[in-house]
Amino acid sequence: MLTWLEALKDPNTQWILYGSSLLGLSGGVLGSFAYLRKQSLMGDALSHAALPGVCAAFMVTGSKSILGFLAGAAISGLLATLSIGWMTRHSKIKQDTALGIVLSVFFGFGIVLLTQIQHSPSGNQSGLDKFLFGQAASMVMKDVYTMAGVSVLLLLVCSLFYKELKLTSFDTGFAKGIGYPTALLDQFVLLLILVAVVTGIQAVGVVLMAALLITPAVAARYWTEKLGTMVVLSGLFGAISGALGTLFSTIGSNMPTGPLSVLAATAWFLVSLVFGASKGLMPKLLLKWSAYRSVQKAKLPYESKRAQREGVSVGD
Repeated sequence: MLTWLEALKDPNTQWILYGSSLLGLSGGVLGSFAYLRKQSLMGDALSHAALPGVCAAFMVTGSKSILGFLAGAAISGLLATLSIGWMTRHSKIKQDTALGIVLSVFFGFGIVLLTQIQHSPSGNQSGLDKFLFGQAASMVMKDVYTMAGVSVLLLLVCSLFYKELKLTSFDTGFAKGIGYPTALLDQFVLLLILVAVVTGIQAVGVVLMAALLITPAVAARYWTEKLGTMVVLSGLFGAISGALGTLFSTIGSNMPTGPLSVLAATAWFLVSLVFGASKGLMPKLLLKWSAYRSVQKAKLPYESKRAQREGVSVGD
């Protein structure tokens, strides 16, 4: 059992820590806009849609190339994004239904391909199943550089298009009325989510990536009513969750980094649910108690005067 200080001296642990923290940071920032646009299931759908792309890339190349897997996942996720957009625009199917359909179909197709690879003569699929739940321990400095570059790019894009993303997240009708290309912006947000998902599947996996996108954003929502503050808090919660997941998996005995990062994000959510300054349960109870006390104090002089008129004391 290692201590945190001993674990941090290991270069491999440092790489994983940096990569997981950057992934949580960019995922939290981007997840804020997905959450406010009621697209929380979008990250889940795109994460599951990446699996058939990973399997197809292995079947085409015959090798377990990380770049090939990421390219296959990106293509598969893009097809899922286009499918969701087409169904919502050209049919009466609502977005949540389209998300459920795409999630189920693509993930089911990915499991079929994974099973086919397992039973093929040259199907040494060792490592493919790691994309289901992630394998952060396999990351090297090159992977961290890739995550850092993509994370900075996502943060930069969110900063440049902050005004447009903010407006379309709260009032799509008004944005469309003043000439904003709302349909194009919707696809743009989906593309950003896809990039974040493809970047994070190696560390967290296709199953849990959605949680790292949405959970920090939901936790941040309990602390503030301002979008800017929420985005900052969401990124901070995501980064800390990634770091805690790495540290706990390092000092533990062969514990997975991705699931622990998700559990850390869930812990942030539970703390926010109880103590959040804006919507937390504890502040609401304190506010109700304060209002009750104020009403009782306001009623006391009135009851005292009424008791004096009736010739009785308030204690009676």
